[in-house]
Amino acid sequence: MPKEPQKFKTMCGGQALIEGIMMRGPKKQAVVVRKADGELEIEEKELKFVKDKHPILGWPLIRGVVNFADSMYNGVTALMFSAQFFPEDGEEEEEPSKFESWLNDKLGSEKFTALITTVAVILGMGMSIGLFFLLPTLLGGLVSLVFPGNMLARNLAESILKLLIFVSYLALCSHMGEMKRVFSYHGAEHKTIFCYEAGLPLTVENVRMQPKHHPRCGTSFLFMVIAISILVSTVVFAVWPVYHPVLRFLAHLAMLPLIVGISYEMNRWAGRHDGPITQLFIAPGLWLQNFTTFEPDDSMIEVGIKALELVLPEEKGADAW
Repeated sequence: MPKEPQKFKTMCGGQALIEGIMMRGPKKQAVVVRKADGELEIEEKELKFVKDKHPILGWPLIRGVVNFADSMYNGVTALMFSAQFFPEDGEEEEEPSKFESWLNDKLGSEKFTALITTVAVILGMGMSIGLFFLLPTLLGGLVSLVFPGNMLARNLAESILKLLIFVSYLALCSHMGEMKRVFSYHGAEHKTIFCYEAGLPLTVENVRMQPKHHPRCGTSFLFMVIAISILVSTVVFAVWPVYHPVLRFLAHLAMLPLIVGISYEMNRWAGRHDGPITQLFIAPGLWLQNFTTFEPDDSMIEVGIKALELVLPEEKGADAW
């Protein structure tokens, strides 16, 4: 009688790129990109964790902020790597400016790349904070003109605006032609992880039959951040009413590390457990993946399989969540 596949939850996870996928395992990271000629471009690296040097950064709540920043940096780096193989139509490789050449000479290519990536991460986080926190705060201030002194109405308006802006942003991205292929690679990443967690051989056929929505997805985490920010800010502003939009925005910024830390722990808990409460808890994040996760074709699945195989540990079960 054939042995039943043993299911488990893995700590391996990934990110969709431009015609590619990044996978991270317990000790390695791999980026696999399908180039225009159909060949695979592969980049591998050993992972180094800051918590190994500074154990306090691995403590609950703190580790969420550290892991989020690390994921942002590595994600942007991988995205930049994949983008270099697909210049825009008619775009020719430009000569670096005098300033870029000067920075490259002074810093060296690795430090120059790190600087560019850091700037990109800071700009990306700044745009996200502006869109999902500053804009709702400013628009929510208009409620004070209609209901002066009503903190409940102000908090409710900001909460609704945060959710509307977040969902509208994802819906808009899902209709962009270039993003549809990225989101299909996102589906390939999820399906590959599901296949591995089901204990099945990593073949295109086995991966194709898996679900494309995964409870430990980044989309679910971002929703968790928005939801927790609504709860935390509602409590804080109920105890400490703040009406001035600039002061409210600064208060939101001050609360953000705590919000990210709580969101990480909640997402981690949800990923480790099954049951009706967990299913209810993760349902909104899974629904939002309808905007960010599409069905992949076989070539995308092959990329997902290759990326995952490169980061799996030699010792079976060493990547258990």
